[in-house]
Amino acid sequence: MGDDEALLSIVTSANVACGFHAGDPPIMREVTARAAALDVAIGAHVAYRDHTGFGRRFIDMEPGVLTDEVIYQIGALDGMARRHGHRVTYVKPHGGLYNAIVTHEEQARAVVRAVHEFDAHLVLMGLPGSVVLRLAEEAGVPTAHEAFADRAYTPEGHLVPRSREGSVLHDPEEIARRCVAMATGEPITDVNGDPLTLHPHSICVHGDTPGAVEIARRVRTALEGAGVTLAPFAPAG
Repeated sequence: MGDDEALLSIVTSANVACGFHAGDPPIMREVTARAAALDVAIGAHVAYRDHTGFGRRFIDMEPGVLTDEVIYQIGALDGMARRHGHRVTYVKPHGGLYNAIVTHEEQARAVVRAVHEFDAHLVLMGLPGSVVLRLAEEAGVPTAHEAFADRAYTPEGHLVPRSREGSVLHDPEEIARRCVAMATGEPITDVNGDPLTLHPHSICVHGDTPGAVEIARRVRTALEGAGVTLAPFAPAG
């Protein structure tokens, strides 16, 4: 859905769809091979089984089944990565699942259990203040806080739903300025125009956002120009 090859030459970590909302084995093979060649960290972008909705719809699942499906996805991507001498080093839920486990304790616990049982050293990435990160820390699973380059925020630090106008940002210069502020501890503006300070370990650019490559390139250039050192938050090795 996007220019994976170009994005992989810009980013330091890649959230790779594992077949449930997007992607398939050949795509996973190609992306992990390219990531390995460029020393880009590979993250399992696990999701609900929802191709039609691109994984962006909530699905009310039995927790044990959700745990099984998350483990299945991590294992599939890790298998592809290992073919190229690389491996999965972190997990980032996608879309509807990502948003659900900000507050949905039962599903959050199922995701944490999956990561812990597969490899308790994998980093679980999520939204700061979310239930899933709290449960992961309690379980001894390392965590990373994420911010979004191309999304608008509520005053609570949550993502503005995609159904609302203005939820996705498109101006590369505005996005780059926001990312520099995020990375240097300065406030950005929330959807109401009020200051909001974030302290992310990683900043995400969605590969399916129109102009994603140009946005990612502008963000990287701006961060480096501000003296920010860019490196994978969960490197292999």
